[in-house]
Amino acid sequence: MAKLEPVLLVGAGPGDPDLLTVRAMKAIGRAGAIVHDRLVSPEILALARDDALLVPVGKTPRHHPVPQERINAILIDLALRGLAVVRLKGGDPFVFGRGGEEALALRAAGIPVEVVPGITAAQGAAAAVGAPLTQRGLATGLRYVTGHCHGDGPLDLDWAGLADPGTTLVVYMGVATMAEIAARLMAHGMPGDLPVLAVAEATTPRERRLVSRLDAIARDAREAGLAAPVLFVVGRVAALAAPPPLAAQLRAMAANA
Repeated sequence: MAKLEPVLLVGAGPGDPDLLTVRAMKAIGRAGAIVHDRLVSPEILALARDDALLVPVGKTPRHHPVPQERINAILIDLALRGLAVVRLKGGDPFVFGRGGEEALALRAAGIPVEVVPGITAAQGAAAAVGAPLTQRGLATGLRYVTGHCHGDGPLDLDWAGLADPGTTLVVYMGVATMAEIAARLMAHGMPGDLPVLAVAEATTPRERRLVSRLDAIARDAREAGLAAPVLFVVGRVAALAAPPPLAAQLRAMAANA
């Protein structure tokens, strides 16, 4: 049996093709088959070879037309055909991207795997709006959580630990559950007037954003018509993306810390 090429688990970043790594761009350009998520932007898919096989396996909240086990089987089948396979994921393959599950399945089938990291959505959104995720005097820590649990089960997070206003909390995949998340955080002591930034389709031409409060973010995001993918940044740093005077006040607070 001929030596198989490794399957590349490639992070496509937050959407803007200019934010791809050099290695990711090279991998996309030489791939014979690209198995891609819904969150990979059309601008990035346009970088593929004209003859590349494009296999969409995207999911939406509570709708998974291609189960994870089937995705694993597709990757294994394409690799065994001898194709140069890229598994292309929005953000980073190992940040809420199920890259670990796919790597284990491929290796169990005897297929080598390499990982090409990408800029995750939190970093892309923060850069796009000019609001740092950590800043002296405002946030001394940073936590990433998912607002979507396996099998659409109930959210089971460390609510007491997450409800720290001195830590920036970034919520991925939370557009359908943000009302519950906000209520749980406030029940554990997080102030309702804490700023929250919501960014939809960050870094793409379709980007939309709003700054609200924890006690109003779910309603405001719904009324604004923000649809997945939406990233929520909960914490004082979120106000740095707001118009003055609030942002100016927080910058002064940080400067004096």
